Amino acid sequence: MKKISLLGTGLIGSFYAMSLHAQRRKDVIHNVCSIPLESAKEFANHWNIPKYTASMKEAIEDPETDIVIVALPNYLHKEAILMACQAKKNVLCTKPLGMNAAEAKEVLDAVERAGVFHGYLEDLVYTPKTLKAIELVKNGSCGRILWTRSREAHSGPHSAWFWDKKQSGGGALVDMGCHCIEIGRSFVGKDIKPVEVMCWAETQVKPIEAEDHAIALVKYESGAVSQIEVSWNFHGGMDLRDEVSGTEGTIRLDHWLRTGFEVFTTGSTDKYVSEKAESNAGWLFPVGDEVHALGYPDMFTDMLDSLEQNRPPKETFYDGYIVNSIIDACYKSAKTKKWEPVEIIGWRGREGISSHVELIDFDEHHFLIKKEKMPDGKTKLMLKEKATGNIIQKLISD
Repeated sequence: MKKISLLGTGLIGSFYAMSLHAQRRKDVIHNVCSIPLESAKEFANHWNIPKYTASMKEAIEDPETDIVIVALPNYLHKEAILMACQAKKNVLCTKPLGMNAAEAKEVLDAVERAGVFHGYLEDLVYTPKTLKAIELVKNGSCGRILWTRSREAHSGPHSAWFWDKKQSGGGALVDMGCHCIEIGRSFVGKDIKPVEVMCWAETQVKPIEAEDHAIALVKYESGAVSQIEVSWNFHGGMDLRDEVSGTEGTIRLDHWLRTGFEVFTTGSTDKYVSEKAESNAGWLFPVGDEVHALGYPDMFTDMLDSLEQNRPPKETFYDGYIVNSIIDACYKSAKTKKWEPVEIIGWRGREGISSHVELIDFDEHHFLIKKEKMPDGKTKLMLKEKATGNIIQKLISD
């Protein structure tokens, strides 16, 4: 059994506690830290946690603590991680790893120097649907990956610090773009280097300094492109969708809306429906088990099994650093209105991968471009002549 010190009691801290305590597990939160102290006490009482404190140092240096979970606002991640390193404590950190790539690299270097176990808590790559999709992609169901698309949109985050650029490091892009980027990397291949990005980011609605909507393209060395879209201006619940397409197939995922669970109600009750639901009347889309749908239990199983088995988890601080590097390039591109390179210090993946077009032979004289069954039952072929490069079409009767 591993004993955990949890730093933070906001929505994410609550989801973490639900994942670790709601069902029978051998690892437990035994100390929780929050400011003010009353928040820590209330959280501890609710989840039957024996210790609580308002001191981050006290929670981290607790001699019984095996692992520290950082579920704090973005501007506190670095301080908490460096403190955990100093105390030689294993550490898990929520997304984003840092306020920017430089900060993420600093904490990555710190945990590696300290020799402590580290995990990047990117829950959305651990959802049941995403894990299955990644497995299918790795098994070749989609062939060579050409592009991915990931979208997260809702009416905005749940705590004041998210809206303050000085405390968060940005807006919707740093809040949700980290999810979309890492999902794209998982489909393309995390050993494939992201090389450049093009990004549009604007403040369209909210009276804040940071962006409330952003769209970006991330180009990889293999030629694959990931599209990400994030927004704090979407109404109708939380829209979580992913898509991956390759030379042999396509996978589409809808995690939160239109999942087959639909309820109509007149709104006679004001009870909770699901995260970011904006109404309690009309057609609603509840989520049967939110923590599982968002990937938290599988994420913690991977993290704690990896710690026990002395192996790296699927998501490490290095992954968090790469994500922060891509986000930095996105912000630069949004300002320059140009493609901007992704600057990575110490790339650990493959190098020199070329993007190439796979030519499919149809016969001795032609390459096959496309084959399609027509309404009249005939098969239409699009062919390219090898000798001339001309494109021709051909009808074949069954």
